[in-house]
Order: sequence, then C-alpha cells, then structure tokens
Amino acid sequence: MQSIPYGKQNIEQDDIDAVIKTLTADFLTQGPKVKEFEDKFAEYVGAKYAVAVNNATSGLHLAILALGIKPGERVITTPITFAASANCVRYAGGEVWFADIDPDTYLISLESTKNLIESKPKGFFKGIIPVDFAGLPVNLEEFRNLADEHDLWLIEDAAHAPGGYFTDLKGKQQKCGNGNYADLAVFSFHPVKHIACGEGGMVTTNSEVLYKKVSLLRTHGITKENMQEDHGGWYYEMQELGFNYRLTDIQSALGISQLSKNDAGVKRRNEIAEAYKSAFDGTIKYQHLPKGTYNAHHLFVIEVGDRKGLYDFLRTQNIFAQIHYIPVYSLPYYKEIGYGSAVLDNSENYYSKCISLPMYPSLTDEEQEYAIKKTLAFING
Repeated sequence: MQSIPYGKQNIEQDDIDAVIKTLTADFLTQGPKVKEFEDKFAEYVGAKYAVAVNNATSGLHLAILALGIKPGERVITTPITFAASANCVRYAGGEVWFADIDPDTYLISLESTKNLIESKPKGFFKGIIPVDFAGLPVNLEEFRNLADEHDLWLIEDAAHAPGGYFTDLKGKQQKCGNGNYADLAVFSFHPVKHIACGEGGMVTTNSEVLYKKVSLLRTHGITKENMQEDHGGWYYEMQELGFNYRLTDIQSALGISQLSKNDAGVKRRNEIAEAYKSAFDGTIKYQHLPKGTYNAHHLFVIEVGDRKGLYDFLRTQNIFAQIHYIPVYSLPYYKEIGYGSAVLDNSENYYSKCISLPMYPSLTDEEQEYAIKKTLAFING
C-alpha cells in the first residue's frame, strides 16, 4: 500500500487550466480574479462581504485589529486549535485566556467560557474566538447570546469548516462564516484544507465598517478611493499603518476552481466519516455530532489509550496519522509568558488520546479500509 497521509490537496486538470489561464492574463496580482474569488466566496457562505488574504493567520490578525483591540486587552479562545487562533491576539499586544473544551464535541465549551467570563469583573474580556474544530461548527447563536450579555465581540475561526453549518433555534441552517452571529469569520486555503490555494485565506463579515477596515489594513493602509478628481491618477493616501496581506490572482484563480467543487468534497468527507463511525462504533471514541449540525470534516479524530503506540504503528504501515492539537498554553512560547501553570482537564485528557486518521476527498475506499483494518488490529491487538 502506498503512503496514506492524514490529509492532502486534490488538484485536477480544471484547477491547473484556471491557473495557466491567469498566468497568461494581464494581472498576476491585484487584478480581477481576487475580486471574483471574494464575491463567489461571500455568496457561497451567505455573507455580505469577503476579503481575500495571503493566509488565515493574516486574516485573524486583521480581524483582531479591525475590532480595535488594544494592548493588554483580553480575549478568550480554545487551547485545542492551531496556535494562530491565539497568536493573533498576541500580535496586537493582547492577552489570551483559554476556556476548556467539551469532552465530546472537542469544541470550546460554552459553560467553561461562561464561567470564565463571570469569574471576572464586567469589561475584563473584550472578545471570544470560537473555533470550528475539525470542521464541526460551533453553535454561534449560543455564543452570540453570551457575548451580547457581556458586551463582547466574536470572531469565528472557520479555517476547518467551509461548507459546514449548525441549526439555530428557529430551525434555520447557519452556514459557517455567514456573519449572522459572528462579527467576522476567517477561513484557510492551506493545501490540506478544503479549498487549496497553496497558501491563502478569507475574512467574511456582514458589517460594511469592518469590511472596509479589513480591506484597508490588508494593503498597507493605503487607499485611492474618491481622491483622483482633486489630484491625479497617481494619487493615494496611506491612512493607517497596514500590512501587505494580499492574495494573488494566480491563487484566486485556483481558489475559484476549488470552491466550485467544495460541496462535492464535503459530501465525500462525510461519506468517509460515516465509514469510520460504522467501523469504530462502540469500540473507539470519535467526535460527537450535535443534532442539526453538518460537519465539514477537515479532520476525523479518534481517542485511544495508547496514542503514541498507534501513531508509531500506523507509520510502519505507511499510514501517516497526525495529532491535532497540542494545547496552545503548553507550547514553550506560552509557558515562557506565564501559561505554565494552566491546566484544563478536558483539553489535557483529549490531547493525551487524540489522533487524526486520513481524511480527504480523494481517499479511496480501499485506502480507508486499510487504515481502518490496521487501526482496529492495533486496538484489538
């Protein structure tokens, strides 16, 4: 059996053709493909606005800045995520506080977040960054109600979840990133994600004010809007200290092509997930799916007692599982700035057992059956 990774991109001929067509066009960057990608992505998730960026980390940074975070202000997120979900707060000089996860969904716990907020004086925290971990959407209606009660903003880290949704109390499906509950949402287009652009990201929102702020900061804080009549075609103003976080037309062309296939990709991911569940049900614990929720399944995570043993064994069988994630507060940088004593029981227990099995649309039935067979052989060994 050839090597089976935990995830990988799926680039087909139409993706290649889209990139080649752009390479022979007039613009390689800052051209029409970027705007086309933004418009199509906004339509796909149901948001009013979308801003393409060079990666999701940049998108998180811009989202934090657009919401006006100041040095020393405090933001809550989950420790079971990629470090960028927390690092964006640190980039702006803020402090990160971690709430524990739900032991069954692996998402940030509403109860833990509520308890953390209510343990401090009103105004102590400024915002919450829930993460749609492994592709499973957070119920943002619940978090919006909590945030409004305490005058907090919400950024949805939807890097794992384009195409996912939860169902609100009115029975309406709420797509990840649609902006109905979160102030801003951020997506990733890294190769192992649903939509592969090499690198790339998208920020979505329903707020025109936040959209304009993110757009300005993305491009050095420079604008030409409504200025040329009084000056000339060359004139621009740098109105804020911004960044070069732009996405290219080449990447946008690839993103447009990939986006058109995302629904089919998510459907296939769910078929793979159902096969895993059928094989493991009653034997191995996996991520719980709340009623009315559609998991976009960036990952398929299981919990096992001898995680290191399974990880090493699978590698000897050419199955390259992965671990998602080391609790952020336990990483050396965070320990050095005072997080060394942090202990969140559910997060610690999850990390001691979690392992991500192969999950990507081009995974064949034969490859998955092989991965299941080897996993069960080790567990039942």
